[in-house]
Amino acid sequence: MGTVFLMFLLWSLAPEAVSFTILAFACLLFIPLDFLRQSWPALNDWLIHAFRPIMRQNEIHKLAGTTYLLAGVAIVAFLFPRPVVSLTLLYLAFADPIASFVGIRYGKDKLFGHKSLQGFMAAFAVCFLLSLIYLLSWDRSADRVIVFSLLSGVVGALAELVPVAKLDDNFTLPVFSALGLYGLLYLFGFFGTVL
Repeated sequence: MGTVFLMFLLWSLAPEAVSFTILAFACLLFIPLDFLRQSWPALNDWLIHAFRPIMRQNEIHKLAGTTYLLAGVAIVAFLFPRPVVSLTLLYLAFADPIASFVGIRYGKDKLFGHKSLQGFMAAFAVCFLLSLIYLLSWDRSADRVIVFSLLSGVVGALAELVPVAKLDDNFTLPVFSALGLYGLLYLFGFFGTVL
């Protein structure tokens, strides 16, 4: 949560050139290293030892979730305007881990694999609230913002829920959220005021 929220703050507050430079640096540093460790056992052992506190067990012999996250965020940052990227980063920072926590703890009604109705509802609530707060900070009319936020809650929750092949949701959540959010911003006519 903290790391992706810092990415959101950087993306929202820093000049665009600085944001792109830091994202590009992170991608160029981390992604090749993650691929390289897959074929170099000594490097993999060293990285596992160094990052054990934050590395999941299933990432030891597979690509790390951070690789998928950085790739997804880079695609979104390259293709979409800043507000779409900002909302997507907020969804990634809060909706994904909260949905996972609620799904693991309370998820009794399974929808897809390990994804549950309870996790989906948590993701919807978080995405709705994040969209509402974000757009109200732009001083939009409340009625349109509420409808937009409800629909964006569905977009974010579906992006977190629906499995796409075997892609990690750290990749699919930002990409599919951004596509849906871009469409909603266009539909609601927020391009002239928010973008």
